[in-house]
Amino acid sequence: METLLESAPAPDVRIVLVGTQHPGNIGSAARAMKTMGLSRLVLVAPEKAPDRDTQAMAAGADDLVEAAPVFATLAEAVADCRWVLGCTARSRRIQLEPLHPRDAARRAVLAAGSGPVALVFGRERTGLDNMELQLCHAAVHIPSDPAFSSLNLAAAVQVLAYELRCALLDATGVEAQPAPAMRTAPPGEGSASHAELEGFFGQLAETLDQIDFHKGRAPDSAMRKLRRLYLRANLDSADIRLLRGVLADAQRMARLAAAVGSAPAKIG
Repeated sequence: METLLESAPAPDVRIVLVGTQHPGNIGSAARAMKTMGLSRLVLVAPEKAPDRDTQAMAAGADDLVEAAPVFATLAEAVADCRWVLGCTARSRRIQLEPLHPRDAARRAVLAAGSGPVALVFGRERTGLDNMELQLCHAAVHIPSDPAFSSLNLAAAVQVLAYELRCALLDATGVEAQPAPAMRTAPPGEGSASHAELEGFFGQLAETLDQIDFHKGRAPDSAMRKLRRLYLRANLDSADIRLLRGVLADAQRMARLAAAVGSAPAKIG
C-alpha cells in the first residue's frame, strides 16, 4: 500500500480558493493538498496576500503557495478547465446537480484524463456567491452533522483532497469500485473548455434578448435551465462553433427585422 500511495500520479485537478479572508487558511489548505498528493493551488482575489501566517500554517507546503497563480476573477481562473465543481454548504437558487464528495472525486479523476478540473472553494464566511456558482458544472456538498455543520476552509479542502486521493488509488487498481450513475457526465477527449462554454452562454443570452424570447419575463430562470441542458450535452469545440454559427445567423436576422421595423413608412 505504501508503494502505491507514493507512486500514484497526481490528477490534473486544481484547488481554487476564492476571496480567502485569512492568509493562514491559504497555508492550511496548501498543507491539506500536499498530504494527498495535490500540487496545483490557485488563488482568486484573496483579501490579503500570503504572509508569515500562511507560511507557518503551510508547514512545509510553502512551494504550493509560492507557485500559486493569482487571478482577479473565477472565470479567468477556470477558463481552460473542462469540468468545474463548486464546493458549497447550502442549496442555492442556482440549481446545480448536488454531488457527494466521493462521487465528485471519482468523476473529477475521470474528467482530469481529458483536461484540467477545478474544485472551487469560497470565502470563509459567505462561501461562493450565485454568480460564481453559475460558472460551475455541479456542486459538492460535504454531509456534515446538521447540528454543527460549520467546516473551516482547510478542513473542507482536506475532505475533498482525501476523496480525490482515494479515487485516484481506485482508478489505479486498488479496490476498484464501479462508478456511480451519472446525470452530468464528465467531459471526454476534445470537450469544450470552460472559456468556450461561457462565450457560447454569453452569446446565447444576447440572442435571446435580441429575439425577445423572454417577453418581459426575468431571463435568469430560462438561462439557468438552458445552461443545465447544454452542460449535460457535454459539448465539444466543434459543437460550440456550430451553435455559435446558428446564433450569429439568428442575431443577423434579428437586426434586419429591427431595421425594417424602424424604417419610416412611405406615403403613397
